[in-house]
Parts: sequence; structure tokens; C-alpha cells
Amino acid sequence: MALSFFKWLFIPLIAVILTSAKPVSVHPFHVSVTEINHNAVEKSLEISCKIFTDDFERILAKNYNTKTDLINPINKNAMDTLVKKYLLSHLSIKVNGKAVTYSYLGFENENEAVYGYIEVPDITGVSKMEIVNNLMYDQFDDQVNIMHIIVGGKRKSNKLTYPEKNILFTF
Repeated sequence: MALSFFKWLFIPLIAVILTSAKPVSVHPFHVSVTEINHNAVEKSLEISCKIFTDDFERILAKNYNTKTDLINPINKNAMDTLVKKYLLSHLSIKVNGKAVTYSYLGFENENEAVYGYIEVPDITGVSKMEIVNNLMYDQFDDQVNIMHIIVGGKRKSNKLTYPEKNILFTF
């Protein structure tokens, strides 16, 4: 009797899981970490974005309708193009009220995360930084984006929780 009841309970549960519109993730939370460091000597912003590899591959495949492999890419240039396109369309920065121009440097995989690297040249000083960060919002409605900003050796941190995407740092 108990076995029969279990079958009737188990089969619909599996059907719900398999047909769920929201992808099941390996880890229980969805977070990215973006660090922006003002390098006063080089007069630049050094930006790194850390995103879980499985989540990032999934969103790149979905958004750009292509197979992705960021761990062992067959074509590193093709993956670089996708990472660049995604990062630059989901992260924007204004320094002292002026929009910046990015130079994409590349990405690397470390353990379970991908690091994307961006540089902004010709930044002599930072008194105010406005950031729009909606990384992974097109995949997860529980996404949290942590921001660390370092200017003049002072570190300020904050987080954006979906659907928040705008943040202002003053120095």
C-alpha cells in the first residue's frame, strides 16, 4: 500500500521537476562578484567579474543560441566574443558623471567560476562612480551581485539584489 502511494506521489513530482521552466542549479544561490580597482599609477579601472561557470555557460548558450564551453573551449576566440558581448551589455559605469569606454581583456576559469577582465583607460581620479549591474538577471530572479570598489586604497562594498541594478559610490 505504502509503495503504491509513493509511486503516485513520486511520478508527478518528477514530472514537475522535468518540466519546470526555471533551470535547476547545482548550487543553492546565484551570485556574482564584481571588483573595480582604480589604479592611480596606470590611470585606469581594473575590473573583474566572477560568475559561477555553470550558470554563465547556460546564459551564454541561451542568449546567443550557441554551444558554450568555458572550461575547455574548442574555440577560445569564440568564447571570448560571447563573454565580452555579455559582460559589456550587462555592466555599465559612469565615473564622475561621464560614461566610460571599456577594453575587454579576456576571461579565465578557476575552480567553479569564470573571471572576466575589463579595463577602463584614462581615469585620473574618481570622486563618484555610478554602476548599472544586471549580470545574470536574465537567468535568475534570485540573483545577487556583490560590488567591491577600491579607490585610493579605500574599499567600499555593496550588493544588488534582483531587480535592483543601479548603485552609486562616492569617494
